[in-house]
Amino acid sequence: MRLGLVVGYSGAQVKLPIELVLEAERAGFDSVWTAEAYGSDAVSTLAWLGALTSRIRLGTAIMQMPARTPAMTAMTAMTLDQLSGGRFMLGIGPSGPQVVEGWHGVAYGKPLVRTREYIAILRTIFKRETALEFAGREYRIPYAGADASGLGKPLKSIIHGRADLPIYMASVNPRAIAISGEIADGLIPVWFKPERFDLFGPQLEEGFRRAGGGKGLAGFEFAPFVTCVMGDDVAACRAPIKANLALYIGGMGARDRNFYKQYTARLGYEAEVQRIQDLFLAGKRAEAQEAVPDRLVDDIALVGPRARIAARLEAWKSSPVTAMLIGARQPEAIRMLAELCL
Repeated sequence: MRLGLVVGYSGAQVKLPIELVLEAERAGFDSVWTAEAYGSDAVSTLAWLGALTSRIRLGTAIMQMPARTPAMTAMTAMTLDQLSGGRFMLGIGPSGPQVVEGWHGVAYGKPLVRTREYIAILRTIFKRETALEFAGREYRIPYAGADASGLGKPLKSIIHGRADLPIYMASVNPRAIAISGEIADGLIPVWFKPERFDLFGPQLEEGFRRAGGGKGLAGFEFAPFVTCVMGDDVAACRAPIKANLALYIGGMGARDRNFYKQYTARLGYEAEVQRIQDLFLAGKRAEAQEAVPDRLVDDIALVGPRARIAARLEAWKSSPVTAMLIGARQPEAIRMLAELCL
């Protein structure tokens, strides 16, 4: 079982937990991951961390596809990979319509079509076997629209990137899970209950079959986010996780198009997530947080004293999870997880 540290994105001021990242590297963590929403970006923060570390791998979870052309993402990935000595891992995702259209000002469109085309373009750039030409629904390269100059020509990357630079998808949508099995190197679920791999396994197997070539779980990274809060007061440890779940289930998406709510309902909490959303959208955030069941937190996170966390870890160790991407801010939790897992 590999361990990663999730740094995420910043609040009003950009702050990075440098000492925590260094502690994770010393403890033997395999990777550190940054993120972005509509504030701090995933790339600048990861480059900063890459310059301050020497061994730990560097991942984006995620870079928003609608924010960058595929070629720009490929350039960034190859640059970070070479500057870090081959430590970079590219995590991408479609984000949601509220951010894509409300922040980036582009159409949300067909996210699964975009993902398939995006990754195909990335692979072509990384391999450098041919100049880049692509004719798809979302992307046409060279550009040939009515307002084109007509001077565009197929190009190859100046720098020679790793042909097999790993690409991860972040999704809990069943169709996207299947696509990740087909065309990606790994999948990053936003949270996960180790007893419910049935929500992922059949779709991944469908994708592996479409990919062919003997592709399967043995060569695929399944790496969910797992929050860890260590302490003697279990209720106090659950509280920040409940606040985060209330935000995502209640407010990260429109009422009828919230992927986090839909996924948590599939985990067995259909009635609960509807109440959480209703309260959150009514402006009753504290009540929405209180409506998050203790059992849901215990299903997807690691909370409480060391012995309690160690007992719950057994379910994770016996699951198909290959890496746990840990959301933690306590150095003692980092050291404990390294002792228990590595």
